[in-house]
Amino acid sequence: MYELLKTEGRAKRGRFHTPHGVIETPVFMNVGTVAAIKGAVSTEDLEGLGTQVQLSNTYHLHVRPGDEIVKKLGGLHKFMSWNKPILTDSGGFQVFSLAKLRSIKEEGVTFQSHIDGHKIFMGPEESMQIQSNLASTIAMAFDECAPALADKNYVVKSVERTTRWLERCKNEMARLNSLDDTINKEQMLFGINQGAIYDDVRIEHAKRIAEFDLPGYAIGGLAVGETHEQMYHILDETVPFLPQNKPTYLMGVGTPENILEAVDRGIDFFDCVYPTRNGRHANVYTAHGKLNLLNAKYELDDRPIEEGCQCPACRRYSRAYVRHLLKAKEMLGMRFCVMHNLYFYNHLMEQIRHALDEGRFSQFKKEMLDSMKKQ
Repeated sequence: MYELLKTEGRAKRGRFHTPHGVIETPVFMNVGTVAAIKGAVSTEDLEGLGTQVQLSNTYHLHVRPGDEIVKKLGGLHKFMSWNKPILTDSGGFQVFSLAKLRSIKEEGVTFQSHIDGHKIFMGPEESMQIQSNLASTIAMAFDECAPALADKNYVVKSVERTTRWLERCKNEMARLNSLDDTINKEQMLFGINQGAIYDDVRIEHAKRIAEFDLPGYAIGGLAVGETHEQMYHILDETVPFLPQNKPTYLMGVGTPENILEAVDRGIDFFDCVYPTRNGRHANVYTAHGKLNLLNAKYELDDRPIEEGCQCPACRRYSRAYVRHLLKAKEMLGMRFCVMHNLYFYNHLMEQIRHALDEGRFSQFKKEMLDSMKKQ
């Protein structure tokens, strides 16, 4: 159940009640693709960094270690030793972005594993079955993620098929949740809005999937080749046609600037690999922009990555020391950068929630955007 606590313009401050605890929104979901955050970050670390939700990947976990194995071990929560909410994405994006060869039919998609090349078939029912085995809190519908700049005729047909697949996902999840051996019988399904950069296709699809009355809705197929301005335009046009009394999730986005702009347009949930991926490459986020700690100017810099930051790295270590670790190829340097970035993202969301609570989000957004441009 989603409680809409407050609005400021289109921005929403909410509270989403799940079988694995309450999610305060807007929220950033930390990406643990294969049931782990890249960068040697443990469950205890994530709890200390303020993580509310973890995201794991259906396709990757199906390929390795196998969703049946995760089920035998008690589901993803037990497997990862994580007792808060987990969202699993459906595998659709990976099928269309990673698979070497694929063929799309009404039934689903046949493709080759990116690990060993063996043939896999995945359709709506298979995706739901895998996610049920994983026993995540929130499962995502199986969809086709067409390229943002794809031909409109192709996109229209793709979106129509995604709608038909959503109906099959909903029916299969209802069936799975009724089975005796299902670990999480309260698993929730989020539908996904597609339509590339075509306003009319997006709006029509949003209206159509809203009729399914699902616990939440995502906007997919953005941040995959279009400009930021095009993405913001699609959000401006599409979000008003998704239910305001349900959480809205912008998949795979993004930078701190993207998040501030998208919250302003009514988005509740975010996920992105940027904080972990950039951290592993010595790029760290601060309120004054992004720093590359490999730069020579940090060699004698005895300040923390960010003054006042309460992450484990900033509380104790200097930029110079973290830079030394990175240059020496010590894993600890990468771990510090990843932990700092995850803390920065989770703390940013906390600041956004406080600003919404106090009716000063637009002012906070302006101050943050101005500050991040200074670096």
